[in-house]
Amino acid sequence: MQRSVVPELAHTQTRPIHWLATATVLAGVVALSPAFQPGSATAAQAAGPAGHSAVGAAPPDPTGVAFPLQCGPLPVLVQDKATGDLDGDGRPETVASVRCDAGSGTPPNGVYVLTQAADAKRPRLVATLVDPKSRLTVTDLTVRDGAVTATLLGYSSLDVPRCCPDVDERAKWQWKNGAFLRSTPAGAQSA
Repeated sequence: MQRSVVPELAHTQTRPIHWLATATVLAGVVALSPAFQPGSATAAQAAGPAGHSAVGAAPPDPTGVAFPLQCGPLPVLVQDKATGDLDGDGRPETVASVRCDAGSGTPPNGVYVLTQAADAKRPRLVATLVDPKSRLTVTDLTVRDGAVTATLLGYSSLDVPRCCPDVDERAKWQWKNGAFLRSTPAGAQSA
């Protein structure tokens, strides 16, 4: 029997405590990752889908807009926004992902399109892309080339804990024939 020159090291053997420590660290990284995400895009596009150039109009500001949410005593939180010319008129619209500011839990998002006429003092809500009644969480909201895209996180059944969505899909909306039409972006995969 030949004896090893290097003694056996206790830490080279995997034990349940090692897996528990790894799982704890991984859960901490996942929990803290939203705090280190880049800010949302808010720059207006230079041209709309029809090639009209934006005339320097400021995009509508979602602050203070009366969104159709039932939050009771809780304030409404604009969680994310993106801007661009969605209808090709040369003026930017704002798409806002909004939810009740519950402080904890996972309240559903509503996604709304705002526009503002040149002579108007306040923005006007013109479309609902995601109704909060759908119980979806919206992430990765963007406006590019006259289209809105987002990731929609949801639940396959009422038995799935609200902390842990198990449905993940990409959605795309484009203004066509007087309405926003929803489709699945090319290359999108559902989890």
